[in-house]
Amino acid sequence: MPLDPAGADAAWDGPGSGPVEPVHLGVPGRARLRVAGLRRSPAMQVTLERGLAALPGVGAVTASIATGNLLVRFDATTTPLDRVIGHAVALIRGDIAAPEIGEDAASDWYMHGAADVAAELDTSATEGLSDTAAQDRLARVGANLLPQPETRSGTEIFVDQFRSLPVGLLAGAAILSVATGGAVEAVAILAVVALNGFIGYGVENRSERTIRSLADPGHRIASVLRDGTAAEVPLEAVVPGDLLVLRRGTLVPADARIVAAQDLTLGEAMLTGESLPVAKTTLTLPPYLPVPLADRTNMVYRGTVVTGGGGTAIAVATGPCTEMGRIQRLASDAAAPETPMQRQLDVMGRQLVWLSLGICSVVFGTGILRGFGALLMLRSAVSLAVAAVPEGLPAIATTTLALGVEEMRRHDVLVRRLDAVETLASVGVICFDKTGTLTLNHMSVAAVAVGAGGRRPLRAGADGVLTDGVGGHADPLAEEGLRRLLEVGLLCSHTLIEEAAAEGRPKLSGSATENALVRLALDAGLDGAALRRSHPRLSVWHRTEAYRFMVTTHRLPAGDGGVLVAVKGSPAEVLGRCRWCLEDGRRRLLTAEDRAAIESANAGMAEEALRVLGFAFEHRREAEIGEETAIGDGLTWLGLAGMADPVRPGSGALNND
Repeated sequence: MPLDPAGADAAWDGPGSGPVEPVHLGVPGRARLRVAGLRRSPAMQVTLERGLAALPGVGAVTASIATGNLLVRFDATTTPLDRVIGHAVALIRGDIAAPEIGEDAASDWYMHGAADVAAELDTSATEGLSDTAAQDRLARVGANLLPQPETRSGTEIFVDQFRSLPVGLLAGAAILSVATGGAVEAVAILAVVALNGFIGYGVENRSERTIRSLADPGHRIASVLRDGTAAEVPLEAVVPGDLLVLRRGTLVPADARIVAAQDLTLGEAMLTGESLPVAKTTLTLPPYLPVPLADRTNMVYRGTVVTGGGGTAIAVATGPCTEMGRIQRLASDAAAPETPMQRQLDVMGRQLVWLSLGICSVVFGTGILRGFGALLMLRSAVSLAVAAVPEGLPAIATTTLALGVEEMRRHDVLVRRLDAVETLASVGVICFDKTGTLTLNHMSVAAVAVGAGGRRPLRAGADGVLTDGVGGHADPLAEEGLRRLLEVGLLCSHTLIEEAAAEGRPKLSGSATENALVRLALDAGLDGAALRRSHPRLSVWHRTEAYRFMVTTHRLPAGDGGVLVAVKGSPAEVLGRCRWCLEDGRRRLLTAEDRAAIESANAGMAEEALRVLGFAFEHRREAEIGEETAIGDGLTWLGLAGMADPVRPGSGALNND
């Protein structure tokens, strides 16, 4: 959005006084300017082009990093040259910021209606951008990537081992020993210092390599609408103006203004610290009234997760311009505080320095006054100074901390710096969000329990083959209960199936959980496209915080008005709405023993760190279909499916001990 250039004129005091100098002003409304620092500076090029283009009355702006010149076309009647130059100087000095496409300088998109946001970003609230427009914006705005924090190189890690004051004292003592002829003492001291450095370097470098491998986000995709058609694009290709498709389990790829929502809730704990999901709406918040980020109910933010419902939203900020990008920039600028041990060692080092200097000065002065030679007394004073420095202290401290780091590693906890392990001694519980960090965030079905849980769960291999754990294979097409479970998982989902794909496998577009269920059904031999054509969807009710299950209804192929109600979700809530179970192709009443067996199977899968879903179905007449609250307790239980998220390559080393 346009910046307010008020005050920018005062930033320029005329030719020869600042970083912008006129080169050619012969044509009215056209100025060629020389900008100091523009050559070979793409960042300044982007700042000037975007910032000046937002100034009222300015037309085309071209900044050349090859020549360092800036060409500006402007309306001289409304925007004088002094104002253009003053605005450029203010941009260079950082007095004002250049806007990004789709970035509001005040981050006040929540105050604007959905239609106004769409008009401002030149997009459609129903069809999104065209592919051409999206590519153009990607070239202008840049990739939707967060700035990566700088990591310590091996050299920096090694140098850091010698920056403490006690180590500095030892190095100084070694130099003085060499200067006074004590080569043996100097070698001994330097050996201790080197040993201390190599121990610390080895431990910290190992942790740094593992942490660096976890920082790779991997290949992530985002669901958007382009020209009214659902598409999946790499997360870094999302641009301001894209219409994001939000479904349960979706990781929001950019800051966005909601334009449509159905029971939409998001988990925003990583931004606000609020553990409970936040209900979202499309309503415009009161204008000109600042609203805290946690209360902006018509906005979604990058990095948050859709926990229920669905909707669409227009991306208004991407990459470093998102709230997550701002937080990351602030975090990267913050300096790590000193640990108590570091402060205590520095205090002790300063005390040793002054104490040694005092004693050595007294000894040296006393010897000179009594007639001893200056060189002899200097050697004596240096010997006292070396003796006063505890050579073993740095080595003992480093070795102790290194042992603590290795002990934490045996408990699958990485410590980047040796000094940090000291303050972990009082920590009792450490909680981690492993999804997408230690894992790939690509779910796959690991186990399936069919029916009332009377037999061992089937195990699913990487190729989708189901086995009973003792070598026997399960045929989903021959076993009705298993086939129906896979059909419900395939029908009760938003996953799109694209037939043409590499390696002969259909490409799936949807949430990680639903993709895993659909992939298992396809690998088992079901024809997904044919099943969906023969069971056209009539309605869908998204999972919400009140009803933790998803329901879809489908017209049965018989054509007699029959409807299939497909349900998947929280095992406890789905089971609570079931009266029947399917066993050997026949429906029978669920007993208390059946429910206990199902709950036991659910607990067993959960203990294996699997994400467990329950499945059920019902046949009804179309006229009987109402709200999800009217489903009642007449469903037929099908079984459970447990899903796992594979560990990211490189993270497995944490479990070697």
